[in-house]
Amino acid sequence: MNIPNDRRYASTHEWIKAEGDLMLVGISDPAQEQLGDLVFVGDVKVGGKLTAGAVAGVVESVKAASDIHAPVSGEILAFNDALNDTPDLINEDPYGTWIFKIKPDQMSDADKLLDASSYEAIAQD
Repeated sequence: MNIPNDRRYASTHEWIKAEGDLMLVGISDPAQEQLGDLVFVGDVKVGGKLTAGAVAGVVESVKAASDIHAPVSGEILAFNDALNDTPDLINEDPYGTWIFKIKPDQMSDADKLLDASSYEAIAQD
């Protein structure tokens, strides 16, 4: 199972990684594996303010649809437009492909999320 140590994880299978004063958000390798081949990623509202745990968008595969949650509270500043035409980028590189960028209300909120080893323990269940 591929779970990098350079980011934090939500129990809902999103990862978050700092990039300056913003955070990149994507879904984990175990999550994309469970979903299968992605056919749609979207419904992300750029400019929207969300609280941690709120639905930020959706990913759909040939098997299922799943909500993407905001790992921290903040404002969504960007959606990865490349996913409009090639949602399977997430299948190919789940940790190199972000879904949205969020400006967190508090950068330290990410510290409350799971580290890689804690996430790995729940991802195996």
